[in-house]
Amino acid sequence: MKVIIPGGSGQIGQMLRRYFERKGHTVIILSRSGEKTGPKLHWDGQTLGPWAKEVDGADVVINLAGRTVNCRYTEENLKQMMDSRVDSTRVVGQAIAQASKPPRVWLQMSTATIYAHTFGPAHTEANGVLGGNEQDVPAYWKRSIDVATSWEEALNSATTPHTRKVALRAAMVMSVDNDGVFDVLAGLTKWGLGGSIAGGNQYMSWIHAADFLAAIQFLIDREDLSGPFNLSSPSPLPQGEFQAQLRSAMGVWLGFPATSWMAEIGAIFMRTDTELVLKSRRVVPGRLLDSGFTFQFPDWSSAAEDLVTRRSCS
Repeated sequence: MKVIIPGGSGQIGQMLRRYFERKGHTVIILSRSGEKTGPKLHWDGQTLGPWAKEVDGADVVINLAGRTVNCRYTEENLKQMMDSRVDSTRVVGQAIAQASKPPRVWLQMSTATIYAHTFGPAHTEANGVLGGNEQDVPAYWKRSIDVATSWEEALNSATTPHTRKVALRAAMVMSVDNDGVFDVLAGLTKWGLGGSIAGGNQYMSWIHAADFLAAIQFLIDREDLSGPFNLSSPSPLPQGEFQAQLRSAMGVWLGFPATSWMAEIGAIFMRTDTELVLKSRRVVPGRLLDSGFTFQFPDWSSAAEDLVTRRSCS
C-alpha cells in the first residue's frame, strides 16, 4: 500500500509513518522542509506542485497539515491556524480530483474541539452540538470552532467522487513520544504540578496512541464508512480525576492545584493558551463503537499505567 501523509513531520505523522512502514507499506511525507525526491517531499501546503504526482496512484492520503494549536491565540497565530488547515485541505482535494488513479480513501485530520464546551451529556457524531454559541466562555474560544468547521467544510466541498472521505475528529493522542501531550503532562506531574486546574470539573477527551493507530487502520479497511468520526476513548473524565489517575500511575502523591489565573500565568510562560485545558471536551466515539471497533484502552487508568510503563522503558 502507498500512503501519502501531508503535514506528516510532526508527532502524529511520525507515529503513523512508523506504523505503516512496520507493516511493509510505502510512506511519503509531504513537508515544507522536504526535498524534491525521496520519502519526504517538499510542498508549500497551498499550491499544486510535483508532489501531486505521488497522490496519483496512491492508496491512502492522510492529511495532518496545519499550524500547531499549542501556542498563544494571537490574531496572527489564529490566522495561521485557519489558513494552514483550509489551504492544505483545499489543495489536497485538487490533487485527488486531477489524479487519473485517485486514492481510495482520504482521511482528513479534524478535531474534537469542534464540539461545544459542556459539562452535560457527551457529544457523539449523531447528537453532538457544534461549538460557537456557548454561554459563560471567553468569546475568543469561538475562533478555534471557526477553524474546525472551516477545516471540515474544505474537505466536504472537495470534488472527489472516486475517493472516500473521512473527517478525524481527534481528541488528545496520548503517546510516549518526546514533547507529545502525554510527555508534557507526565513531566509536570513528576514535579508536583499535576493537580486540578480551575476546580478540575472540565472534561478531558483523549485516546491512547495504540487505539488511534488501530482506528486509522479500521477506517482505511472499512470501505462502507465515511464522514466524521470521533477519535476518542469511550471514557472522557473530569480533569481533576484525569490528573489523579495519572499521579497514581506515576506513583506521585502530590499535585498542586491551580486556579484559572494561575493557569493563565503558566500558559504565558509555556507559550500556549488556557483554552486547551479549561474548555470542557466531553466527546465519545459513537460511530466507531457502532461500527464494531474495539478499544484496547477504553479507560484512562489502564491507559495511563501502560503509557507510564512504556515511558520508563524508552
